[in-house]
Amino acid sequence: MLPLAMPFDARQRSAEAERLVMSGEKRLYSKFRAAPYYGGIATADAVGCSFLCAFCWNYRRNEDPAHGGKFFSPQDVADELLAIARRRSLTRFRVTGSEPILGDGSFDHLLKVMGLVLDAEPRSSFILETNGLMLGAHQDWARRLTRPRVLVRLAVKGVDPESFERITGARKEFFRYPLLALRNLEEAEAKAWPALMEDLFSAAQVKTLENTLRDEGILSELELETLERYPSVLENLKRRGVSF
Repeated sequence: MLPLAMPFDARQRSAEAERLVMSGEKRLYSKFRAAPYYGGIATADAVGCSFLCAFCWNYRRNEDPAHGGKFFSPQDVADELLAIARRRSLTRFRVTGSEPILGDGSFDHLLKVMGLVLDAEPRSSFILETNGLMLGAHQDWARRLTRPRVLVRLAVKGVDPESFERITGARKEFFRYPLLALRNLEEAEAKAWPALMEDLFSAAQVKTLENTLRDEGILSELELETLERYPSVLENLKRRGVSF
């Protein structure tokens, strides 16, 4: 189990999670499935995250990633996703339930999965769901995501450093990293946009974030998402002191 003392150093936690969920080029996954989001999408549920968000539906697995599933190579993951997509006539793919980019090894794994899937299905797209921590820490990494049919949905988690720390468990100084990631992605001309869990904030707070994004030179429109109110999510929000 990763250390749970909050607030924590998100980059340190990311490195520790990478060590637990990567074995050579293989990564830990809990399951593969078709999901209704984005109009239908073939989904791989990976394990391990640099944050520990109060509203995460995969909280327990990310809290203790070493016991979260089975290791799969990039080819194994691509084969699973392609089989689901062909069976269900889907053209969209994603990795979710975790942070896909924890370090060099997991990023290389992800890029190989995306390449295999997109090469096999020329009309498909891959939606990368990320918290942006490592893309903010490494400016040059954004360029590796500048390829046709890769879309980056970056969850910013909070509207300011204080709400970010309360929700993610990471120290407030890391609030800036997703903003840097968005700027890096725009400069690299990658297709990317920010997303925020709207239910946890007032309209005025959402406006504050939108103004912050504009001040940072981030032009992409903010996507507002709805909280999945699973009993475990509601219980954890209460335990973490996050109201809505």
